[in-house]
Amino acid sequence: MANYGIIGCGMMGHEHLRNIALFEGTNIAAIYEPDLGMAASAFRIAPNAIMAKSIDDLLAVQNLDCLVIASPNHCHMAQMQKIGASRPLPLLVEKPLFTAVEDQSTLLQFAKTYASSVWVAMEYRYMPPVAALIKIAADATGGIKMLTIREHRFPFLRKIGNWNRFNVNSGGTFVEKCCHFFDLMRLILKSEPKRIMASAGQDVNHLDEIYDGHPSDILDNGYVIVDFENGARAMLELCMFAEGSEYQEEISAVGPKGKVETKVPGPARFWPPQLGAPPAPLLIESPRHPKGSRQREITIDPVLLSAGDHNGSTFYQHKRFLELVRGERSFPEVTLEDGYKAVVMGQAAQQSALEGRAVEFD
Repeated sequence: MANYGIIGCGMMGHEHLRNIALFEGTNIAAIYEPDLGMAASAFRIAPNAIMAKSIDDLLAVQNLDCLVIASPNHCHMAQMQKIGASRPLPLLVEKPLFTAVEDQSTLLQFAKTYASSVWVAMEYRYMPPVAALIKIAADATGGIKMLTIREHRFPFLRKIGNWNRFNVNSGGTFVEKCCHFFDLMRLILKSEPKRIMASAGQDVNHLDEIYDGHPSDILDNGYVIVDFENGARAMLELCMFAEGSEYQEEISAVGPKGKVETKVPGPARFWPPQLGAPPAPLLIESPRHPKGSRQREITIDPVLLSAGDHNGSTFYQHKRFLELVRGERSFPEVTLEDGYKAVVMGQAAQQSALEGRAVEFD
């Protein structure tokens, strides 16, 4: 039996609970969630869990085999440090690993000293349509020269204490939301960034929201262009006032042989029922010679769709993490280095948009 300790059970924490429950031989042994309403809701999903009053109380639970951090972004770094100093178990930690530029060195030091494995929750890698694109992209394109990621979606949802309305808590939209896409860029292109240029703004969402006298300051749209060391270019297009879109994410890779793209729908719970069934994920190959696109639907188990908002990817992420916990794999597939670089790219994009200049990487 693999016994989990869960730190943070808000919206994403609940998704982790539902997906862990799909695996045989797993148990939610302990939960720490300071919000009473969220804690009660989590307990309904995991009624055998000990409801800890603090992280220290949770870490004192004897039979834990692994931990999941799904707390607000700005809590992650300090919580990882506390775990590392007290009880370094195999750890799945939600992105982003940290939110402040000053924590870059802190994370690097943590990576040197943590005495167990850390898996960073970059679940977009495991969305079935995205995974299908990753599998064939290099061959279908003949070597990717241009990679484009578009996300047209709904505004940020409300979180406990409205923490996600402020850059100081979230790290900024290009960190909070878009570290997923910077991770995908590095993964798909198999290269490192050398230059980032961004233009972005807060033009529609949250403009009239004021909390404790402070107006919300998070970006709601933008473009990011990234030059990579291998000569490839990538672009991110983000719009968070486009919830009327049929597809939420669209990713295309183009090279000398052709183009491959995927279209990914948003959470099914947001699809208007009067429009019928939600759209199916698509994978489309468009070779240059001979011309003629080939399109196929990517099937996702309805059970996995109902367990979360990320097209089944949280399940596939937990499948791999559980293999790590059980000793069936030796290393995390998404490392602290991956998580670190995704945040650094996001911070560079935030800086570029603020200062109106390209940011170079050493």
